[in-house]
Amino acid sequence: MSIRDVYIVDAVRTPIGKFGGALASVRPDDLAAHVVRALVDRSPALDPARVDDVYFGDANGAGEDNRDVARMAVLLAGLPVSVPGVTVNRLCGSGLEAVVQAARAIALGDASVAIAGGVESMSRAPWVLQKPERAFPAGHQQLHSTTLGWRMTNPKMPAEWTVALGEGAELVADKHGLTREQQDAFALASHRKAAEAWAKGLYDDEVVPYPGVELTRDECIRDSTSMEALAKLKPAFRAEGGTVTPGNSSPLNDGAAALLLVDEDGLRETGREPLARIRTSAVTGIEPQLFGLGPVEAVRRALGKAGRSFADLTTFELNEAFAAQALGCLAEWPELDPEIVNPRGGAVALGHPLGASGARLAGSVAHQLAAAGSGTGLAALCIGVGQGIALVLER
Repeated sequence: MSIRDVYIVDAVRTPIGKFGGALASVRPDDLAAHVVRALVDRSPALDPARVDDVYFGDANGAGEDNRDVARMAVLLAGLPVSVPGVTVNRLCGSGLEAVVQAARAIALGDASVAIAGGVESMSRAPWVLQKPERAFPAGHQQLHSTTLGWRMTNPKMPAEWTVALGEGAELVADKHGLTREQQDAFALASHRKAAEAWAKGLYDDEVVPYPGVELTRDECIRDSTSMEALAKLKPAFRAEGGTVTPGNSSPLNDGAAALLLVDEDGLRETGREPLARIRTSAVTGIEPQLFGLGPVEAVRRALGKAGRSFADLTTFELNEAFAAQALGCLAEWPELDPEIVNPRGGAVALGHPLGASGARLAGSVAHQLAAAGSGTGLAALCIGVGQGIALVLER
């Protein structure tokens, strides 16, 4: 059996909204449907019935995402009911996992045309109530937030594995001796690069605002922030000696992203030039509390499978869950040129809508490679509970 080439024809995303912000009134299934519809409309030569499957990442699934948000998006977007949809969950890596799974189906000949993406509404994540062990309890019951982090944790889990995500970032800072100033400087650079990219129109080709919502740019970018402003913020996870603050961490967000993937036959049907070709991917595991370093081995493994090195990279989109986490990864890749990392800003500034972020990163790399005309790009994310995922693209 021959392995088929897989091409990214197009990639779109919503502007990323802040928690309780402009997109908070929009259901996650509607966000997903919007990017699916926009993606289809941008390739008018392609019959929507030719889409063999829709893969969507979603880290929550407990609320209006309604368990299988991919299928909900297909129906709400007005695609033919014959188009199926599957939702995948690798927490923060869910959107990139969706891209990987769609690409794998095409490479093996199980599909010719697929849509892959991700969505998250952290604003609308519900509270959940655990079922009582017996009927008719008389006492009060506890609600658990599904917005972020551990909930209803299994007591068999070692305590050191179940620390808060921010404490995990502090552990990475400890491991690599990262100072508060280094983290704040990284955050400041992320905001400045993001603001500059928007000012130059570098996101115009991929961002599709949600209709009826006054949001045309990522909502969390702070054009005027400074080292002085960041220094005033208190540590969020360690009262004594903490370095991780709201200013050098990614915020809570809402948003969606989607990519159109095809083989050679699908490419001819779209009549379009591809943005990039998918080369290889990798996933790895690590100690759960050190989740921030999850991409380290995943990136090395993906590059090795592609027969590429850090020196071959044109651009690298590394999710910035925390400045400490991103800096920790960079410290373990001394051969990587940090200047090519997140050239248009990262999640500290743009935002991190969990299930959508991996698809956003893959789409951004594809658009950057198309703008450059050639090259090799990489997208990678750390994943809570100790995983990493990476994808290599080429043009």
